[in-house]
Amino acid sequence: MRRTTRYPVKEANSLWHIYKTVPFWKVVKNFIVIQLARYTPFLPVKNWMYRNLLKMKVGEHTAFALMVMLDIMFPEKISVGRNTVIGYNTTILAHEYLIKEYRLGDVVIGSGVMIGANTTILPGVIIGDDAIVSAGTLVHRDVPAGSFVGGNPMRVIYTNEERELREAQEATNE
Repeated sequence: MRRTTRYPVKEANSLWHIYKTVPFWKVVKNFIVIQLARYTPFLPVKNWMYRNLLKMKVGEHTAFALMVMLDIMFPEKISVGRNTVIGYNTTILAHEYLIKEYRLGDVVIGSGVMIGANTTILPGVIIGDDAIVSAGTLVHRDVPAGSFVGGNPMRVIYTNEERELREAQEATNE
């Protein structure tokens, strides 16, 4: 289950209420910063922009690949641990604008996480430390620490315990 707060709207769909939920100039600033960062090849500069201009929590040595798309409305709701890799063209959302409501939720990505290219992470999920998310995955629920997940819909391919067992078996076979 994702952790989102629901806000019902009346009359038009929730996207028509966008500037009642987030200031226009904040969206403009965030859009410019995110677009610049998407094309910036310098990881320290990119992380500085995220921390200082978007108020995100970004751990040391975390790498956002080229073209990563962060939530334009609420990037401050995204936190990423240290030494994590966010793959090419991944989208991380902290909001959902629906017909009769909009939802907001924090996204917490742990340390030592590997997220493959073209992944979409929905609001309100936690990805545990040392998890691996396969390329092209729709992360619609929490990812347990140390597990390997993938697919659409996302499923656990193996757990942390199964991974440790595999690694022990591979070490004895060498």
